[in-house]
Amino acid sequence: MNRRECLALLGMIAALPAPVLAQQPTRRLGVLSVTADEVIGQARLAETLAADGWKEQDNIKIDWRSGAGDRAPIARLADELIALKPDVLLAIGTPSVEELRQRTTTIPIVFAVVTDPVSQGFVKNLAHPGGNITGFTDYDGPLAGKWLEMLTQVTPKLSRVLVVYNPATAPFAPLMLRTIEDAARTLHVTVEPAPVHDAASIAGLAARKDCGLLILPDFFTMANRAHLLAAINEARVPAVFWSRSFVEAGGLMSYSTDSAEQLRRAANYIDRILKGARPADLPVQNPTKFELAVNLKTARALGVTLSPGLLAIANDVIE
Repeated sequence: MNRRECLALLGMIAALPAPVLAQQPTRRLGVLSVTADEVIGQARLAETLAADGWKEQDNIKIDWRSGAGDRAPIARLADELIALKPDVLLAIGTPSVEELRQRTTTIPIVFAVVTDPVSQGFVKNLAHPGGNITGFTDYDGPLAGKWLEMLTQVTPKLSRVLVVYNPATAPFAPLMLRTIEDAARTLHVTVEPAPVHDAASIAGLAARKDCGLLILPDFFTMANRAHLLAAINEARVPAVFWSRSFVEAGGLMSYSTDSAEQLRRAANYIDRILKGARPADLPVQNPTKFELAVNLKTARALGVTLSPGLLAIANDVIE
């Protein structure tokens, strides 16, 4: 190409309308969540990405798939997302990470609300995850023991605690149980695993009137929280939960990470990856924000006294 032809070409480019010059190919984000959309917040994810310049109907398409608390469809939904060839994947919950990592080693995966990703083999270590996976955990070591401590503080005569979870959706439960059992020896209480997997096994908890309950982080229990709370209410026993949503629906108390904050932080990693960052170079981050919620109406119904000190540090006190 001679000088005259080059100048002519530059003139043609300069004459193009501004929108044509600015147009970029639409990127694709695939989201696989163990729980129902409204629990984590599909709208919240879109809003956070929009703040970083990624807007639906403009330069990004978000394909959301939800298992609604049921492990069975997660594999099928993972296949659907991989077939769409997304630029990046967001995995919400441990089963989502398990299924997606089996299907791709090249598409970047950002996870959120996942427990102990190193022990579960998702990443090599927190500082240098390696591979195509990174994200944000919802649990640190002492937290499980803290739940048990809180339960014994509000019910000092408690001698037995059932630890409730679904093994299919909470494969990390043995990790937490070890921490809880260590704390139980110091607190002089007996801990009993209480796996649940359907409505019938949840209903069976209503017959356990001789104990307190500790509900582990598990999207199955989240999806079935109405059945779970009904059984606990029938048993009239104290319980500590892993999410404030249980307390808002009538549970006694919760001490938890802020899932909304995790999603905002995950959106930041998605933004960085879409702009060229590699998951292997983005460290896995532990939770930085915790919140205590208590339900005074439930406490009164159970005859549980919540100390002024506890109420003073609560982030949310439901009357």
